[in-house]
Parts: sequence; structure tokens; C-alpha cells
Amino acid sequence: MRNSFIGISTAVLAVVAAGAHAQSFPTRPIRIVVPFSAGGPTDITTRNIAPRLTELLGQSIVIDNRAGAAGLIGAELVAKAPPDGYTLLMVTASVASINMVTYRNPPYQTLRDLQPLSPIMTTASLLVVHPSTPVKTVKELVALAKAKPGAVTFGSAGTGGTLHLLLEMLMDEAKVKITHVPYKGAAPAVTDLLGGQITGMFVDLPVISPYVRSGKVRALAVASKERSQHFPDIPTTKEAGYPRVEMTNFYGLLVTAKTPPAIVKKLHDAIVATVKTPAVRAKLLEVGADPLTMSVDEFTRFIRDDIAKWDKLIKSVGIKFDR
Repeated sequence: MRNSFIGISTAVLAVVAAGAHAQSFPTRPIRIVVPFSAGGPTDITTRNIAPRLTELLGQSIVIDNRAGAAGLIGAELVAKAPPDGYTLLMVTASVASINMVTYRNPPYQTLRDLQPLSPIMTTASLLVVHPSTPVKTVKELVALAKAKPGAVTFGSAGTGGTLHLLLEMLMDEAKVKITHVPYKGAAPAVTDLLGGQITGMFVDLPVISPYVRSGKVRALAVASKERSQHFPDIPTTKEAGYPRVEMTNFYGLLVTAKTPPAIVKKLHDAIVATVKTPAVRAKLLEVGADPLTMSVDEFTRFIRDDIAKWDKLIKSVGIKFDR
């Protein structure tokens, strides 16, 4: 009886201690791991929300860019971090969902090793080319690629990511070969695009919008079901004749699995309040994104459904990578 009492007392004390820890959280800076290079859309999104998140949590936010392997490196780091709420991961569809089905042995499982908190936004991708490229439509781009095999080069944020898969979808539907050039994030790919080192790329609106507006790149289509409210004059890939070349990317924050529920709630509530702050919403809209928040359970279901969707699509295209 005495041992049972001691066991119960110990369990109660542990619960009380966990609750007290959650109430005081955070007591030191929080790190957000961005699994892509600085200057890309994932990095821009994180930096747009970090100041307000700092205010709400009362601790500074440290942004840690860990680029490489289509986000696998950064995601693995967070998956193996202590479950104390001090290490978060900014994900895209490629990191949270696509890596689960394109790699045979990914070093993490999103819904096993990570805890979803809330999405931040969704965004479409634009098909853009360097303005020196003599094409004005997607069909003209396809014709150029067929006329000059291997000459048309497209960058991406990494092999197996959303931007690479959009290229694979285009090549599959148009029955054309375009040379894929993977980078460690969208930002270095955009840099080479601006310099004319590559022909074009699919790229999310937050990083490419300023260059489209300034004429430094030419947008041929938006890879979404409907035209973007941010660029209503740019046709969709469906209007361009390639309806299966379409996806909506999402960005959101996750934390290491087994983080105490009270800390998960505190982080979630701060993220939602951040996205709903008028100044933050205005920043996200300005770069071509659509702000979005969900409950923890809703975001978990959303990612589970997204993994299933991509699993079906990847199998139909026949893409698989070794790790």
C-alpha cells in the first residue's frame, strides 16, 4: 500500500512540475529551424512572423537556416531535438508531406516525430522564365524545349520538393524533357535565374513577386486551379493547356513530438494570434500569400490527408529517391 501511495505521489508531483514548467514557458530564446537557405520563401515567411511571435511569447526568436536535401536535414534536426518546445520547424508541403512519399528511407516521419502546431499561409507557384527567353506562353516554352533538347534548364529548391515536382508534372503532361538543376533552396535558384544562368523555374509567390512586378522575370502561368488574386492577369496552367500541373503549397510550424500539451497549446495560440495580427496579415498578403490558421487537430488531419494525396500522385508519376 505504501509503495502504491509513493508511486501515485510521484506521478502527481510529475504532473504538477510539468504544469508549472508549461506556465513559465518560455524562459529562454526559441529557435525556428528553416530547412532551406536564407532569402527563400520559407525564410521570408519565418522572418515576417518572428517579430510579433517574439512579442507574444516574451522571448527572442532565433532563425536557424539548415538547408539541404529538400528539407530533410533541418527536419531531422528538429525531430531529434529535446521535446521542450524550444525548437520549432517551419515546413512546406515538401518537408511535411512530400518527403514522406518520395524518399524510400526519410530520416524522420512527420506525424510520428513532429507535432503540428498551425499553418501560417498557403501560396501558389508561378512558372517564370528569364526575360531573354524567347517565349511568352507555356506552349511556346514546351515547343522550345522540344526544338532544343537539353537546352532549357529549370532550377528548383531541391530534388523532390514542390518546385521540382511541378516541373516533373509539366514534363509528364507535355511529354517534353527539361533539364532539372536542384539548389539548396529557392533563393540561390532565383539568383541564377535573374542572372540568366538558368532558363526558368516554378517558384512560390513570396520570393518571386517583386521580380515579376519589376519585369526581371517573365511569368507564363500560375500553377493553381484559379488565377491568383495577387496576379489576376497571369493565366493558370489549366488555361495554358496543362491542367494537371497544379498544386497549392502551405507553410506551417511544427515542434518536436512529445512536447507537453500545455506548451503545444501556448505555442499554437501565439502562432494563431501572430497570423491574425493585421500588420502580419498585411505582410503576408503583400508577398502574394494567403494567411491561414488551424487548430492542432485540424492541422494534423490536414497533413495526414496531404501525405495521402501526394502518395497517390507520386505513385502515378513514378518518382522515388534513395536516401
